[in-house]
Amino acid sequence: MEEEKLDSPTWFSLTETQEVFSIDYNDIKFYNPEYCPFGAFINLATTKAGIDKYALLINNFYIVGDKPDFSDKVHLNKELICIQMLLRKPIEVKISEQIIELKTTRQKIDLFELVNLVQPGYFMKNTSDLGNYYGIYKDEKLIAVTGERMKMNKYTEVSAVVTHPEYTGKGYAKQLITHTSNKIFSENKTPYLHVADTNIGAIRLYEKLGFRTRRKISFWDFATNNIKSAIANC
Repeated sequence: MEEEKLDSPTWFSLTETQEVFSIDYNDIKFYNPEYCPFGAFINLATTKAGIDKYALLINNFYIVGDKPDFSDKVHLNKELICIQMLLRKPIEVKISEQIIELKTTRQKIDLFELVNLVQPGYFMKNTSDLGNYYGIYKDEKLIAVTGERMKMNKYTEVSAVVTHPEYTGKGYAKQLITHTSNKIFSENKTPYLHVADTNIGAIRLYEKLGFRTRRKISFWDFATNNIKSAIANC
């Protein structure tokens, strides 16, 4: 069944819609590190060698799903447990803000800077090329964003739900999630997302918008050269 592919969203994204971004090391695949620091595998026996090769390209990265085998060339910082949530129908929320698709070079720089201000570490130089990203500007300043990261043939991940700390509590995230999710539905795909299981506030917001928990999924945080992870959220 198609929904079972959500049990390994990174693997199937890199096998289907986003194959062009894939680096394949014999049954373990990774995103090109300029786009996303995620990988996944289908054969545990290949993970050690594949991780060693990928570690030559990036200091900090994640394996999404089951725990892999790994050598002493890398170390496991932690297991980040996330809730995977799925949306079954479009969201009915009034959008009062002007939401724009972030396409220009300047807009993509603003996006990169805002996401890394609030959630540093996982949004890479070219992450914005993985999907569509949307934002709200106030006084020529980008103050809230949401977009698409991992994409399969039937499912698209909603990601980078970020609001500048000076502008929280005004409903911007709710409107951006609505806009992004409904755009995904218009493409005949189903939106899903990942959120740290400790982020109760975000989980409650997603539930109010109609997202429902599908399962828990682990993001195994690896580093090389004594680099510690800066990522706190999915």
